[in-house]
Amino acid sequence: MEGLYNFLVSLDGMLGGADWFPFVLLGVGLFFTIYLKFPQIRFFTHAWKVVTGKYDHSDDPGDTTHFRALTTALSGTVGTGNISGVAFAIFLGGPAALFWMWATAFLGMTTKFVEVTLSHKYRVQTEDGSMAGGPMYFMDRGLNMKWLAVAFAIATVVSSFGTGNLPQSNGIATSIEATFGFEPWIVGSVLGILLALVILGGIQRIAAVTARIVPIMAVVYLIGALAVIFANIENIGPSFAAVISDAFTGSAAAGGFLGASLAYAFNRGVNRGLFSNEAGQGSAPIAHAAAKTKEPASEGMVSLLEPFIDTIIICTITGLVILSSGVWKEKHENVFDRSDMIFVAGEYSDKADDDKVQLYGFLNSTGDSDVKPYTGPISVVNGTAVTSGYTLINARSIAEDVQYLVGNEDPFTGTLQIKDGKPLKQNLVVKGKSLVHSATLTTIAFTRGWFGDFGQYIVSVGLLLFAFSTAIAWSYYGDRAMTYLLGPRSIMPYRVIYVAGFVWASFSDTTLVWALSAVAIVVMTLPNLFGIVLLSKEMKQTVDQYWQSVKDKQ
Repeated sequence: MEGLYNFLVSLDGMLGGADWFPFVLLGVGLFFTIYLKFPQIRFFTHAWKVVTGKYDHSDDPGDTTHFRALTTALSGTVGTGNISGVAFAIFLGGPAALFWMWATAFLGMTTKFVEVTLSHKYRVQTEDGSMAGGPMYFMDRGLNMKWLAVAFAIATVVSSFGTGNLPQSNGIATSIEATFGFEPWIVGSVLGILLALVILGGIQRIAAVTARIVPIMAVVYLIGALAVIFANIENIGPSFAAVISDAFTGSAAAGGFLGASLAYAFNRGVNRGLFSNEAGQGSAPIAHAAAKTKEPASEGMVSLLEPFIDTIIICTITGLVILSSGVWKEKHENVFDRSDMIFVAGEYSDKADDDKVQLYGFLNSTGDSDVKPYTGPISVVNGTAVTSGYTLINARSIAEDVQYLVGNEDPFTGTLQIKDGKPLKQNLVVKGKSLVHSATLTTIAFTRGWFGDFGQYIVSVGLLLFAFSTAIAWSYYGDRAMTYLLGPRSIMPYRVIYVAGFVWASFSDTTLVWALSAVAIVVMTLPNLFGIVLLSKEMKQTVDQYWQSVKDKQ
């Protein structure tokens, strides 16, 4: 697994983690924002009217209403990105990461407006009478680029696992285990059965289920979050100030105790923003293509609300919970993931400024550090190391009160062999105090409010509903892509593999899953952005014609 993780990290470094990717993503959003005269502001009120059904006609072609198309698409975006993803972004980039998530969402409102409108315009009716749409159809029928459409459809299938399946299952299982103590494989198996029962019903059942889940999960999560925010109300002002100031000045406090550069916070914030709202990824247009309407731009209006709801509202609330509670800077008892920990040669302290500078350079690969991975033996007696000359780093922090166990219960006694910073013993379990991230960080933050320890149950329930609905929606995205590639007969085998992957991810390495999701997002986003830019003139004409017709009817 470590070899796969290293490969994914390397690949992500060349794609989503590269310096150019955030500029491409935001650049396309900025271009369309200016070109279409700020549609996220001009059409914001009108979009709400469309969602409420003011312009609905029962005889319009399509499979579902505007509202249900919105909730299906929202269920695909509101997931672990809003709970785990925000926590991971703040862990890596500090408060500044939240600012760049806002920027991604604001510009992403326009990007999603464009991709949904064009996808709806070129949708088709399949053999079974249902609607099928998405970027692969405007690439094929609008651009006459079959090769690009095929590439996007393949990337969609991959992303259905990397975005909508594996990290969602992993996030649920991690949170449920931490809160209720249930084994991850049990959680994954039970939810896998429920997932299968829902997705076998197609878009009608999927839309019906998500239309019920999305409002419920939003209310539950909001109540728990506000309980923390108001309990720490004195920290809200400083938290907002840190988000703004750190975005332009950088912060030594960002990214854990070792800090993160301004560029790193920008990169992580944009990438997590994309993972959360998926604006530009081309996923939501697949759900919106099923909406009942003759006007593609009207469904585009509905879609521009998604990044606003998903990121500007829900992600901001999560971010304020984490920042105002202060838990993102504290060390907590946890089990260390192998991918998160590394042994380095020498003894370091997080209270010594020189040591922090050296470790910062090492972890951020600045080239200004003498720190090297540790290779050699470590003697352990009854779970406690008695060897000196090394430091264990976990989750970008120096680990404390470390215990080495076998089988998660029995203290280890013997000699551990460490090579290039990693233990060679495979069944070794390492526990201790360190910084935490992802769902674990958000779960702890929710205990710092009026509900006390009960707050962790709100996160667990919220994450369960958020992530499970995301998995449902993404199964539909994947089967539409498979329909385009191989026809309707490929849907059932895909669904079987999809459910099996959901179960597997519940007990796999958290960091490995996030690495896979980061790569999967980018390989889907780039073809989509390329396609919508090529159709920019047609997009403007479509919007202008629609808006003129709306004004003529008033």
